[in-house]
Order: sequence, then C-alpha cells, then structure tokens
Amino acid sequence: MNNNQHQRSTKDLIRAAVSGWLGTALEFMDFQLYSLGAALVFHEIFFPEQSAAMALILAMGTYGAGYIARIIGAFIFGKMGDRIGRKKVLFITITMMGICTTLIGVLPTYAQIGIFAPALLVTLRIIQGLGAGAEISGAGTMLAEYAPKGKRGIISSLVAMGTNCGTLSATAIWAVMFFALDREALLAWGWRIPFLASVVVMVFAIWLRLNLKESPVFEQVHDEEKLPAAAENRSGAMFTSKSFWLATGLRFGQAGNSGLIQTFLAGYLVQTLMFNKAIPTDALMISSAIGFITIPLLGWLSDRLGRRLPYIVLNISAIILAYPMLSIVVDSAYRPGVIMAALIVIHNIAVLGLFALENITMAEIFGSRNRFTRMAISKEAGGLVAVGFGPLLAGIFCNMTGSWTPILAMIVIYSLIGLLSAFLMPEVRDRDLSIQEDAAERAAKRPAVGSFSQMN
Repeated sequence: MNNNQHQRSTKDLIRAAVSGWLGTALEFMDFQLYSLGAALVFHEIFFPEQSAAMALILAMGTYGAGYIARIIGAFIFGKMGDRIGRKKVLFITITMMGICTTLIGVLPTYAQIGIFAPALLVTLRIIQGLGAGAEISGAGTMLAEYAPKGKRGIISSLVAMGTNCGTLSATAIWAVMFFALDREALLAWGWRIPFLASVVVMVFAIWLRLNLKESPVFEQVHDEEKLPAAAENRSGAMFTSKSFWLATGLRFGQAGNSGLIQTFLAGYLVQTLMFNKAIPTDALMISSAIGFITIPLLGWLSDRLGRRLPYIVLNISAIILAYPMLSIVVDSAYRPGVIMAALIVIHNIAVLGLFALENITMAEIFGSRNRFTRMAISKEAGGLVAVGFGPLLAGIFCNMTGSWTPILAMIVIYSLIGLLSAFLMPEVRDRDLSIQEDAAERAAKRPAVGSFSQMN
C-alpha cells in the first residue's frame, strides 16, 4: 500500500485544527451559555414557583440531564467513529449540537406554557448532549491523528483553546446582557440572545467539516487491515481495561473542578452570598482570556516534559491552593478585584491547565482499534458524575450545611483522583497512534526502559 495517499498537507492540518477548534468552541459555548443561564436566570424563567435554593438545584438538575445523554451519545457515535470514520461522525455531532443550542433561544417560558417549558428545555438538553458526547473526543482524536510527533501537545491544545473561546464568548455575551439590560428586559427577552447568537459558529463549523479530509491514521489502519471492519469494540473488555479507568480518572479530576468552579460557584456567589452578578461572569471572562496563554504553554511543555509530570504538578497545585483561593472568593470583605483574582487563579490551574493536557493524553493512551469509542466514553463517564451531578450535589450539601466547605472538599477529592490517575499512568508522549493496544496494557507486556516512545 502506498502510504503517500495517507499523508496530509499543512493546509489539511490547519483545516482539521480549525474544525476541531470550532466544534469544541460551539460545545463549550453551549456549556457556558447554559451553565451561567442556569446559575443566574433560568431558575426564574423555567422554575419560578420554587424557592431560590430549590430553583437553583432544579436548574442544575436540568443541566445534569444533558450529561446523562452525553454518555449514550459517546457510546453510539464513538463506535460509529471507529467504524465509518471520524469525519462523518463529526459532521453529525456538530449539527445536532448547533441546532439544539440555537433552539433554546426560542423556547417559551414557564409563564407562557407552564410545566411544558422546562420539559422542552430538558428535551433539547438531551438531544444536544447526544451530539456533544462524542464531539470533543472526535475532534481530539482527529487532531491527534493528524499532528506530527513532537508537536502533538501544542497542536492538540487548539482543541482545548476551543473550550476557552467558547467559554469566553458565552461569558462575554452574558456580561454584555447584564450590563446593557435591566433585570426586567433580561428576563423578558434578553436571555435568548446568547443562544441565538451561537448560530453563526454553527454554520461556519458545518461548512468547514464538509470540506475536511478523513484522519490519516484511520485510513492507514483500515487500508492495512490492522483494523478490519469486523473488529468489535467490546464493551466488556473496555470496562476491564486499566487504560480506560486511568483516562476516566484524569477526566473526572478536571471535569469535576470545571463543574464546580465554572458552573456552581457562579450561582452560589450570586444566589446564596448575594454577590454582584458581574463578579463571577467578569472573572471567568478574564480567566478565559488568560487561558490563551496557559493552554498552549502547557501543551508545549507536555511535548518536552511528557504528559504525566504536568498533570501531577497541576493537581497538586489545585489541592494546595483550593482552601486559600476559595476562602478569598467567598469572603465579601475582600474587594471585588481580589475575589476575581482568586477565582482566576484556581480556574486556570484546576480547570484550564488540566484540560490543556486532556485531549492529547487520552488520544495517546488508547489504541487505534477503539480510540474514538474509549476516549468518548471515558470522558463522558467522568463528566456524567463530576460535571452532570457535581453541581447538583454541591447545591444540596451547601444548602444542608449552610457553608461553602462542601465545594472545597469536592475540589480536593476531584484533584486527588486526577493526581492518583496521573501517578499510575504510563508516559504516552509521542506514542505510535497506529498501535492497536491501549498504552497501559502494552506497557504491562513490555516494561518500559526510558520514555514510553522508545517502546514503539
């Protein structure tokens, strides 16, 4: 077989990078649009008859419904991606996500149709979640399989940058809404604008993916019959795989911190501690802007130091800084600038820093036979509990205790899980992505001498 046909030009690599970046931006634009909406206004629009605390819990529960759908979507579309290709599945996922995000902006409210309003919201969140469950894993898989060795970390950080762009865009839109509109206008119609605005990103992302070439690694392993069509992605084998659980642990640590800091903490500051809404929205917007430096820097460092060491350092830092940073964030005695600075620090370390490493590490830890499936399910299994239900549990525990200490305890626990997973994983930097076996299983058969890349 002539391998030249599997080569990709710089133009192809750029197109794949922009495609992954846009898809991830759209996913996290929805993530932040909904999370801030749920924390700041949805409790009044869709759950107005409840107490403030219960309405926030219900809004977070609706948020969690999308994460239940995500793991189903990860299984369905992940298997499709390993069988029919990354490109086709990524077109499906971006379309599902984009349409549902936009439709949230035209939903009737509880005041207009009663209980059917939150029911429709949950329905759209479920459909959107099905597509989102495979979106970022597919984009991460595609870009990792495009990128050359020695540059995978920095190139794959573009997918993580998409999360930053989505978070920044959504937070900026909400900040403008809060600044430009009074409360009456915001609740009457202003909350719709952020969701309707996402249609611009959706249209461009769909167009780009129509012109995207398939992953060269996927084509190579199929043409060389390393991954025959009859090969099965055995679910049972996946759940006994050490690599799968290590990847899930890495995801659990990052996703849990993300759900607490980006989603729950914003609502807690405003609804429970009565802070000005501008404090969490402006802090997350500034933090996302700083992430344009944090994310590629960590991607670059992981190309030189390996994937394990940065993971270990970031998780230890999150554990050490959790108490001092949160104690500042929740204390109204501090000036808003100091509170925002503390929130920015913990967000960049415990959320953005870890996410900069996540996509390339998980792509390299899995083998070519079922990379898309296992990466998608491990991401969403961690996300389902940590992000889907973490904010909900935080709301319940904080309401029961009347304290912010449950937030602290959960951040420390999430970071400890990520730290343990990083200690136990093999080094996977620059691993041959055409190898069928997962990294931990292959390392167990062939004890490493030096870096993991020497084993390939």
